[in-house]
Amino acid sequence: MLKLSPARVGAALVTVAALAPSLVLAHAGEGLPHDHGWSTGFLHPFTGLDHLAAMLAVGLWSAMTQQGRRMLAAPLAFAAWLLLGALMGVALTSIGQSVPGVEPMVAVSVLVLGLVAAARWQLGASASAALVGAFAVFHGLAHGSELQGGQALAGMVAATLVLHAMGMVLGLRLRSLAPLWSRMAGLSVALLGLGLLTRMVWA
Repeated sequence: MLKLSPARVGAALVTVAALAPSLVLAHAGEGLPHDHGWSTGFLHPFTGLDHLAAMLAVGLWSAMTQQGRRMLAAPLAFAAWLLLGALMGVALTSIGQSVPGVEPMVAVSVLVLGLVAAARWQLGASASAALVGAFAVFHGLAHGSELQGGQALAGMVAATLVLHAMGMVLGLRLRSLAPLWSRMAGLSVALLGLGLLTRMVWA
């Protein structure tokens, strides 16, 4: 059986992150049915690699830098502010308006969250919640502009919590391994964000 060293796995993560921007859909939710039901909302965060990576990174960072109940502060704040942003997005869409710069800010969030996870940046629970909450509003605006109805928004929040939990499980696992593993995981997310920003600049 082939044994994978941290260096090999890290190199693979970096390679995937570098190529991933070409796999990101132009809009989260592309190809999903527009029935605005719970299942559509639940699938929504999984259809955009930028949203998925950011939500995983929140859980990853929280598990690697917080203890006990404080581990939940950033994920719960992200979910709450995501919902608020989505409600704003729904309201703005209903009157034909939008907030400029949403997609670049989503890409910036992927970059920053990847970097803080890679650095294992230690922040208090309140500061962590504030940081992710600011980014979550833009993720919510992006989702809310495409989702309508309470069931779809509930599904979106449920999927967000699932992704946070997956990131936390990964983070708890990486805490027991060499620091290189967690740094490479965070850097792969950051490289994805950098790639997305680069594509936007040169598009």
